Amino acid sequence: MSQHISIVGGGMVGASLALALQQHAARRGWRINLIEAQPPASGQAQPSFDARSTALSHGSHLLFEQLGIWAELAGQAEPIRQIHVSDRGHPGVTRLFAEKERVPALGYVVENAALGKVLLAALDPAVVRWQAPARVVRAEPARSGWLMQVEEHDQLHEQATDLLIVADGGRSGLLEQLGIHRQVRPYGQTAIIANITSSQGHDGVAYERFTPNGPLALLPMSAGRSALVWTQPDAQVDEVMTLSDAAFLEALQDAFGFRMGALTRVGQRHAYPLSLIEAEEQVRTGLVVLGNAAHSLHPIAGQGFNLSLRDAMALADTLIDAPAHGAPGDLRLLEGYLDRQRQDQQQTIAFSDGLTRLFSNRRPVLAAGRNLGLLGMDIVAPLKSVFARQAMGLKG
Repeated sequence: MSQHISIVGGGMVGASLALALQQHAARRGWRINLIEAQPPASGQAQPSFDARSTALSHGSHLLFEQLGIWAELAGQAEPIRQIHVSDRGHPGVTRLFAEKERVPALGYVVENAALGKVLLAALDPAVVRWQAPARVVRAEPARSGWLMQVEEHDQLHEQATDLLIVADGGRSGLLEQLGIHRQVRPYGQTAIIANITSSQGHDGVAYERFTPNGPLALLPMSAGRSALVWTQPDAQVDEVMTLSDAAFLEALQDAFGFRMGALTRVGQRHAYPLSLIEAEEQVRTGLVVLGNAAHSLHPIAGQGFNLSLRDAMALADTLIDAPAHGAPGDLRLLEGYLDRQRQDQQQTIAFSDGLTRLFSNRRPVLAAGRNLGLLGMDIVAPLKSVFARQAMGLKG
């Protein structure tokens, strides 16, 4: 008897999970539905894979190799060969080198549109059924699994599933309907996202710089560009967003310095308010919450998608390795998945949140302490290696 697995959300996390499950679908008798509000255009990336870029950790690169898509993606991913961390106005600096960590790259930066196109092309339509444009209006527990009300092509119909996976992003309306609350801790900051061109280029270096207004990052991209994530206090973001390109580059140059020479060009800017968001429940009988719906992190440490990808692959492994006669929505099975990932989630969230709050604090005593910490980390090799492994998304 076939079992239905329904993934609500066809973005990077949902599509990665579907890809991990599809090669085992025939053996396990799974029928996989990918329910997405935005249909993929013919021959193009899905609109939900927007103009932003994602920093893939070394660990995520290894997971995409296992999924069989890295060879296709590698030509569009810019390697990070060095990470340079600094605190504006203080001499403390630490540097991480791929060569010293004995990896080809500490991570990679890929445009979301490129990653989305590769993921969607790898999905087998004979195994993964796309439902798009479609949205789940309501879901409620049934005798076996869940019963969904799905709005598809302007018509409402009921659809049963043995396992419902909610991966529809940080603004998931479905979680509210299910009564799954999320803890929201605003940072009081907004991220300004744009692509930057500089006179000297990036040379494979990712820069993380902490300033009195908040952290900023410049990540290496193709064609010599860098992806900017510049956090600003909420009260100042409108002023920065309305600057002319020349004035914006001047302000950014002042905050960042001249490590890449003169900053010469800025692309379209987007602003995203920032909060640490965690769902109070991630599993129920027949239900799993994944991706930004489960936890949404500050982007400066580049941990959010990488953690979500590890979650998705751990869930796939749990389902694939489960007894053949069992149900994919068995609560003990799903709790086993969450137990497996709990330490990774807690450690990654603490690393990201702690780093953000430490380097967003203007108190002189903390500023002096973190500056000494950066200096010490650059000197003490084992400490630097621990930091590097966390940044690369590796355990242990």
